[in-house]
Amino acid sequence: MKKMLIMMTSLMLALPIMAQYGRPSRMNSSRYGHYHQPPRQYRHTDVYYGLRIGGSFSTVSSDDPYLDGGSLRAGLNVGAVIGWQVAPQTPVYFETGLSYVEKGGEGHNNGAKFTYDLDYLEVPLVLKYNGMTRSGVRIQPFVGGYLAVGVGGKIKDFGNRHAYSSFDDVGFKRFDGGVKVGCGLQYDYLYAEVGYDFGLSNISHDYFDTSHTGALFATIGVNF
Repeated sequence: MKKMLIMMTSLMLALPIMAQYGRPSRMNSSRYGHYHQPPRQYRHTDVYYGLRIGGSFSTVSSDDPYLDGGSLRAGLNVGAVIGWQVAPQTPVYFETGLSYVEKGGEGHNNGAKFTYDLDYLEVPLVLKYNGMTRSGVRIQPFVGGYLAVGVGGKIKDFGNRHAYSSFDDVGFKRFDGGVKVGCGLQYDYLYAEVGYDFGLSNISHDYFDTSHTGALFATIGVNF
């Protein structure tokens, strides 16, 4: 966790520097005219790169009362993305990348509190519409999916005062996937977005129970 806090602090300090000295965002490229003026048309296939940092509030819904974490759990979200136009002269982009995402949940079982953290490496796979306004703000709704693999986390049973890995045989499966929807806003280099991950994969080991993740997330960053 300390390493992730150091990474988050370093990235937050670096964002203004990269925004000042980085190359112009391709989605704000001068070939579209001056800044704050929407282009008449798309002339070339466009590519952009971005950095993201933010947080999420997640839950895990499960048929197993011991693993049903309906209370919100806060976590970190940090990563990098790349996007490109799906075809020339269209305002639609395909975006992917790699993020470290902290999900999880908490609840009570037989009166005793339990919490668990689910730390993932996640790959987004979304289509993003790049809508342009005369004010210079670009509205970018997106929809698609994500694939994730668990890399760490602990389940804490406060009743028995016991902690163990979130991804062992009595915890959850490592692989997750689902639907990602949301909307972003871009102004020059600066970018912000909010969205929701709907977990569709059953991450429960039990054949008779199902467990699904869900997370509301918000990130800020820069696009180049």
